[in-house]
Amino acid sequence: MVIWIVLAVVVLLLLWVIATYNGFVKLAVNCDEAFSTMDVYLKKRFDLIPNLVETVKGYAAHESETLKAVTAARSAVGNSSTTAEKLENENILSGTLRSLFAVAESYPDLKANANFIELMEQLKAVENDIANSRKYYNAVVKKFNVKCRVFPSAIIARMFGYEAKPMFEVSSEAERENVKVDFGTSK
Repeated sequence: MVIWIVLAVVVLLLLWVIATYNGFVKLAVNCDEAFSTMDVYLKKRFDLIPNLVETVKGYAAHESETLKAVTAARSAVGNSSTTAEKLENENILSGTLRSLFAVAESYPDLKANANFIELMEQLKAVENDIANSRKYYNAVVKKFNVKCRVFPSAIIARMFGYEAKPMFEVSSEAERENVKVDFGTSK
């Protein structure tokens, strides 16, 4: 009788380990999918930036420091090797884009340029998509991180090498402000 009880406990424990492990696998896949979704929108912005820089360059050539900062931040994003590094560099890129928008404010001819207006509309749409995908990514990562930290699933997380994933967070007060992409071009 005791053997059956011990065997039942072992089977139940084994089933719990399997279910918990499978839960981690599903959440990890969801995190990867959420990051990939966000990454698609970040790539769209990444590809849009050279066109934006070139358009601004034609009107504001003496603002080369700002243009160089945007280009350098874009390169840093492209050279990121880890998720955490990419998220940090994306925050820096967002900050340099703010500087570029501030420069553009000083040039009425630039703000009236049809190419610039179209690029800004595209950027506005991409920024909205990025914001939504960041929310989704952070929600999925939150679920994963909670499961990694609560008892008893934290034991399984450690056994199988699951660690908390980085949230997409802004790193400074300046970056907490909205990116201004509307230059009064709407009619």
